[in-house]
Amino acid sequence: MFTHLRKRCLSAAAVSRLGVVAMVLAVSFIPLSAASKSYKVTSPDGRVSVNIVPSDSLRFTVVTPSGQTVNAAVAMRLENNDFGVNPKIKKMKTASVDRVIEPAVPVKYSSIRDRYTDAKLNLGKYDVEFRVYDNAVAYRFVTHLPDSVNVMDEDFRVALPEGTVAHLEQPRGWKTSQEEPYTHKALKDWNEADRMSLMPALFELPGGEWVLVSESNLRDYSGMYLKGNGTGFNSVFPRTPLRFTDAGDRSVKIEEEAPYLARTSGNRAFPWRYMAFGNPSDIAAQTLTAQLSDPCEIDDVSWIKPGKAAWEWWNGASVYGPDVNFESGFNLDTYKYFIDFAAKHGIEYIVLDEGWANSTLDPYTPNPRVDVKELIRYGKEKNVGLILWLTWLNVEKHFDLFKTLSDWGVKGLKIDFMDRSDQWMTNYIERVAAKAAENHLLVDFHGAHKPTGLDVRYPNVISYEGVRGMEQMGHTNPDNSLWLPFMRNAVGPMDYTPGAMISMQPESYGCDRPNSSSIGTRAYQMALFTAFESGLQMTADSPTMYYRNPDCAQFIADVPETWDETRVLLAEPGKVYAVAKRKGDDWWLAAIRGDGDKWREESIALDFLTPGTVYEAEWYEDGINAPRQAMDYRRKTATVKSSDSMKMKLSRNGGWTGKMTVKK
Repeated sequence: MFTHLRKRCLSAAAVSRLGVVAMVLAVSFIPLSAASKSYKVTSPDGRVSVNIVPSDSLRFTVVTPSGQTVNAAVAMRLENNDFGVNPKIKKMKTASVDRVIEPAVPVKYSSIRDRYTDAKLNLGKYDVEFRVYDNAVAYRFVTHLPDSVNVMDEDFRVALPEGTVAHLEQPRGWKTSQEEPYTHKALKDWNEADRMSLMPALFELPGGEWVLVSESNLRDYSGMYLKGNGTGFNSVFPRTPLRFTDAGDRSVKIEEEAPYLARTSGNRAFPWRYMAFGNPSDIAAQTLTAQLSDPCEIDDVSWIKPGKAAWEWWNGASVYGPDVNFESGFNLDTYKYFIDFAAKHGIEYIVLDEGWANSTLDPYTPNPRVDVKELIRYGKEKNVGLILWLTWLNVEKHFDLFKTLSDWGVKGLKIDFMDRSDQWMTNYIERVAAKAAENHLLVDFHGAHKPTGLDVRYPNVISYEGVRGMEQMGHTNPDNSLWLPFMRNAVGPMDYTPGAMISMQPESYGCDRPNSSSIGTRAYQMALFTAFESGLQMTADSPTMYYRNPDCAQFIADVPETWDETRVLLAEPGKVYAVAKRKGDDWWLAAIRGDGDKWREESIALDFLTPGTVYEAEWYEDGINAPRQAMDYRRKTATVKSSDSMKMKLSRNGGWTGKMTVKK
């Protein structure tokens, strides 16, 4: 056994190509014989245990913190080897680990305690490694084979207690932007005939315990999906594409697929698969994806600057008013106006979305109406950086663009429309992250799969989309977004693009660019900047709208993007979420609520504040007419201390947000 304390920026290995399959091994749950030998691993505080049994497959039973049992079986079939099928464990080595992780871009905590019991089971040509946490169980295969191998199938099969409810994101196929609304159904009704689900998936066990299922350290492999079977789920994967043809300016048509899941090194560790347990607050607060990632691969991270970005796409690049003496749109004058707005409010970046280049197929020739190089010069003068939108296909065809754009003075790239998570695309995303880091460029991946630790290894990957965010306009409602802290945002940063100043209740919603609006109250929109986590937060509305609401605009601009500490205060998935976050000595507090009765009242204890210290509080809350007129809000101030409580009255689809700074 060993115990050590280590700090890391959150490490390494190479990357190859190809990959991915959709099929399930014949693994079933059958009674164990009395002769079966088991291997037990217990978490540091004893709340979680894993009993591992080699039988027809490598099977294990997890006893969760609430005492419930979850049964699982795992196996991997290579072209010439079956791993986990009729396994024979030669030995098991355990170790106690207790260390500290310090993320380079701390979207939830600046310091993460990583404490677990590690167990390595040797089975000859391969190992299966388990990490048993006080709140989770993770496993992975590690193979010791020469040369490359073809992974034909991998099975992760789980049986959950009867009465479990599944909360899923179910795409129509392998090609998906991962922006589908969540579905909620009894586990018994999620069967082979139903659609598969993306990860993360969330399961509500009888008795109030929840299970979040996802993966981490996805490298040179395919992303895992889940297929229901009536009593639980099993893993499925997209197959490896071998041959493509172009299909427009932002996609390809896969003409041929391999029979295997991945072609990869035979001497490697495979991705971690994990199940995190707890009540909803525990699920929202956990950091398993970061904990299971290899650490940072960038030696110098000082150039990586999280921040906000003024963004023109959502509002149609529309600015107007007595100070606008030019025709607004995707042109030089409009973007300079955005830069002036960003500079005035201390916003670090502006994003130039589709239209900055003369063609989506040519990243080197700017649109003459935009004049990117002049904008870079002007932005540098104002201390505002530029982030440029590109299709992934354009990047792939011009992989030397990273140096060119960096030499221009561009600060980052927003890369879009990957819409796949097969092995080829997983490798593409990593190649982009590494090349961008080499040229000191941030990356915001849109049309991308969930975070799986790449942003830990390459913290210049500042955010990902892959979420039903506000660009969906009237198809984005708080009832769906109230699941995000417990699912999509629970596994890593999320580019939701909040910040609407025109707010509507769903029954009265109607809009189109340039008069873009959102569902939810004004206070709800403002609260999203604290409630949701992203190293790059968009201010999605027009500078004109923010100038008309100067108190809201400055408050939003002041919300940090990185945090030293996060405390979940109230957590009912799909209904209400309240969180407090600390940056230095100051605390920020946000609450968001879905639809329902006109009002919901909550009293939040401020015991997270430092005892004996007086704070100046400024907050924004729903106004008396917010249940009908979502624009109605109130700004209030007071002095508070740790023994106080904050009384919140949340409208339907409403919110509350405030900051508490130490009184001078």
